[in-house]
Amino acid sequence: MRLLLSVLLFALASLALALSACRRSAPSNVAAAVNDRPITYQELEKQYKSEFSSPVERPSEEQVWYQKLELLRVLVEKEIMWQRAERAGLLAVDADVDAKLNELRAGSTQEEFQKQLLARNLTLDDLRAQLRRDLSIQKLFNKEITSHIGITEKEVADFYNANRASFNLPEPQYHVAHILVTPYPDSAVRNLKGDKAQNEQQARKKIEMLAARIRQGEDFAMLAQNFSEDANTSANGGDFGFIPESALAQANVELRKVLVSLKPGQVSPIVRSAEGYRLLRLISREPAGQRNLEDPRVQQNIRETLLNRKDQLLRAAYYEVARSEAQVVNYLARRISAAKGKM
Repeated sequence: MRLLLSVLLFALASLALALSACRRSAPSNVAAAVNDRPITYQELEKQYKSEFSSPVERPSEEQVWYQKLELLRVLVEKEIMWQRAERAGLLAVDADVDAKLNELRAGSTQEEFQKQLLARNLTLDDLRAQLRRDLSIQKLFNKEITSHIGITEKEVADFYNANRASFNLPEPQYHVAHILVTPYPDSAVRNLKGDKAQNEQQARKKIEMLAARIRQGEDFAMLAQNFSEDANTSANGGDFGFIPESALAQANVELRKVLVSLKPGQVSPIVRSAEGYRLLRLISREPAGQRNLEDPRVQQNIRETLLNRKDQLLRAAYYEVARSEAQVVNYLARRISAAKGKM
């Protein structure tokens, strides 16, 4: 009797282990799952071909898998936010998607627009699906974060008084933010992720990944805080401050050409300089002269600065809370880890 009981317990334990192994095993076509909703390898591959349609140089196998891991992380985060928007009834409707699509098409002929889609390996349906997702997530952020942020008159006045000198512009200036990635080894890294490229190959791979994440709609300032290798600006979201027009004459020719071509709010392509690789964001162009607090431009600039600071903080916290509450399984990461990098 005792022997029979032992055999039975062993059989039950074996069955439990088998069932557990089945639950943990990766479905062959699923790269990750968010709350049991799959992200397939087909989706990941399509995203990869869209973001890296024309690489500067042929990447190594390790680079490809690293890039796919990073893209998958972004897809997981977007899926988490999409599901939250879905539960909150905040999904973008066709009219929202059409309006954004018309905005993207503005200034381009139908033929030019189709060429742009082909260059990114996208169909019109692919683009509409991406826009619907991005707009839905933005609706979620507006409801859960931005709508709750208030800027008081006292906060505006305190900021102006603490930064009065920065509103006295002796000549036209460019307000610029940047993300810098250098190819030189350095143990003194001062960004939130402690992330540092150690050579030319790593630097190029890193800046391409950051450019891809910006194209996907990720916040420039948050990426600068997490990854920029400029210790003087990363903590401020890459804010470089104001660059006098005369200083541009001393700047790298390529940097100057790119900066002058940008419109406020735009982000540049990757720019190579002596220090490394940069992504530039033009925040504003400012004419010369002292700005008073009563100047509407000053008020708007301060409010936008304070709003962005609070929005970045709250958005970072919101992402962390959402990730901690979601059930995420990254099957691709498990595969790479199990294969010791030999895929």
